[in-house]
Amino acid sequence: MSVIVKSNQTLEKRMALLGVREEDIVESFIRSSGPGGQNVNKTATCVYLKHLPTGLEVKCQRQRSQLLNRSLARHILLSKIEHRIQQDNLQRQSLKAKVMRRNRPKPKGLKEKILEDKRRQGQKKLVRRKINEIEVA
Repeated sequence: MSVIVKSNQTLEKRMALLGVREEDIVESFIRSSGPGGQNVNKTATCVYLKHLPTGLEVKCQRQRSQLLNRSLARHILLSKIEHRIQQDNLQRQSLKAKVMRRNRPKPKGLKEKILEDKRRQGQKKLVRRKINEIEVA
């Protein structure tokens, strides 16, 4: 089995695991720039991929071969999608933990302290009232 066939099989497995379909990927080829000589000038070896559901874009021109660049671009795109999924999961978990911390019952001592601070604040406001308001009340 050649390296390219093995690479394609691993790509297909990763795509299936992540739920990425081939129809969701827009692929186009661009002329590369940089070193590579006449081959770069004649052939479009740079590969551009865009995953439509997420909007992630990848451009790959590491190799002189279009076939290798296609494979590399797909690997990079899948890595980005995987990273985005992990970030979403972490964000969801941290939000859930934040809600749990906010909703857990407060200790009795802390409740008493909060109530005492509220009473003290009320006393300050009573002292600051104008004389006319005190006579009316």
